[in-house]
Amino acid sequence: MDAEYVVVGAGFAGSVMAERIASVLNKKVLVIDKRGHIGGNCYDCPDEHGILIHKYGPHIFHTVNEEAWNYVSNFTEWNLYQHEVLAFIDGHYAPVPFNLNSIRALFPGSFAQKLENKLLEKFGFNKKVPILDLRKADDADLKFLADYVYEKVFLHYTEKQWGMKPEDLSPEVTGRVPVFVSRDNRYFQDRFQGMPVKGYTPVFEKMLSNRNIRVDLNTDYRKVRGQLKYKKLIYTGPVDEFFEYKFGKLPYRSLDFGFENHKKEFYQDASVINYPNDYGFTRITEFKRLTWQKADSTTIIKEFSKACEKETDIPYYPIPADEPVKLYKKYEEEAKNNKNVIFLGRLAQYKYYNMDAIIASSLARFKELKVEG
Repeated sequence: MDAEYVVVGAGFAGSVMAERIASVLNKKVLVIDKRGHIGGNCYDCPDEHGILIHKYGPHIFHTVNEEAWNYVSNFTEWNLYQHEVLAFIDGHYAPVPFNLNSIRALFPGSFAQKLENKLLEKFGFNKKVPILDLRKADDADLKFLADYVYEKVFLHYTEKQWGMKPEDLSPEVTGRVPVFVSRDNRYFQDRFQGMPVKGYTPVFEKMLSNRNIRVDLNTDYRKVRGQLKYKKLIYTGPVDEFFEYKFGKLPYRSLDFGFENHKKEFYQDASVINYPNDYGFTRITEFKRLTWQKADSTTIIKEFSKACEKETDIPYYPIPADEPVKLYKKYEEEAKNNKNVIFLGRLAQYKYYNMDAIIASSLARFKELKVEG
């Protein structure tokens, strides 16, 4: 297939660009991916027990961006799912982000009421108070609450997730941890939230079904790059790998997954339960609670965070710390000199994108490409 455009990576960043180029510009697109499936980390499939699982960890679609929501809605109907998460803290389960219901779940009644009254008086109802702001409070009870949430919800979870202490991460990471002065247990308050009715993989199948698109799987860009001819390359792989690590390797966090099937209807009381302080894993996800699938058994996944060191480790999370970002800036400058290459997505831009942000970014970049001709 002759293709004016080559896309490296069949996740959302690459698939959106491929679909738009094929559908709007009516141009030939070759999509390659070194994995044996499309969908990137959003890939889902039935396991051996018939339970629809997310192979690379849970993905919940949520956004305030109507354009991103409408775009994906072209390829799926939605279960209008509202995500709720619990955390196991001091032997109890409490909602996170930490809110007024969490206080009731973890503290004695009179003290819980005292904390609630002080939060309402100082901040008002339905306000998200960054933990760093709360730690500066001159009130001893509010400072106690801030320190408690910091240690019990954030500190040890961060150490497990990132392999670093919070103070070694970029300040905005700590700054985003809120106490939500509300009884809203939803993890997200975004206007649009849902799960694709048939799963994510059929979304990608529809996106890439255009006659102008050819998909070559099990194809490593590093091994075929010298054979590719194109007008424009859309690259969504690791940016340091593209430049053959000329400035050094960018660090990532990776994950190991422990899948378990249990012969019962449900395993736990929420789709996701975080374990900030106990056990070696960070969280347990139960897929049936995400997908609303009916089955006699249930499959869960335990996530174990680790450094991305081996060739077989999948890079999931760019590390939000000063030194990795400085290193990435060198690659970013190098990328600007490659005028016929578009670097797009979490790995190519060394940025922790949510799905909706990747889609919005890809749609915006396509509009620029359309103008460029």
